Amino acid sequence: MQTEMTDTTLITESQREYMIRSGKATPRFLQGVYPFIGRGIFEQDVVDESLHYTVPAGFTAEITYLRAGNLSTEMLYLVITANGSPLRYFPLGAGSSCHVELAIVERHLAGTRIDVAFAAPRALSGAIVLDIGILEIGEAK
Repeated sequence: MQTEMTDTTLITESQREYMIRSGKATPRFLQGVYPFIGRGIFEQDVVDESLHYTVPAGFTAEITYLRAGNLSTEMLYLVITANGSPLRYFPLGAGSSCHVELAIVERHLAGTRIDVAFAAPRALSGAIVLDIGILEIGEAK
């Protein structure tokens, strides 16, 4: 935790804020509105082929939050994966949204591919609104 004194005002910032301000980390985002058609609640499919992030060489990355909305009439769920393995599941109720600040954050190594999948009841159609925050961290020299 970094602190600075300005006159009589104490300013504090989190480790994450310090890393971004100092240029040691850069925020990255997976965002957009994506139409879908469900294949079945046990049939996961990527939300969109273009919706992925690969950790570049010389960096690590942390997924820090997920905001999502479900523009359909039934519940569905999202799955964040790393190299094809599920990391987190997020249920989304019909016509609802969520914001999840992740309390447990894993560091992903260079070359790791992050994807977003979903599953929904068969033939359910709608749209998913996504905003996923990733912190890209430069390796110490």
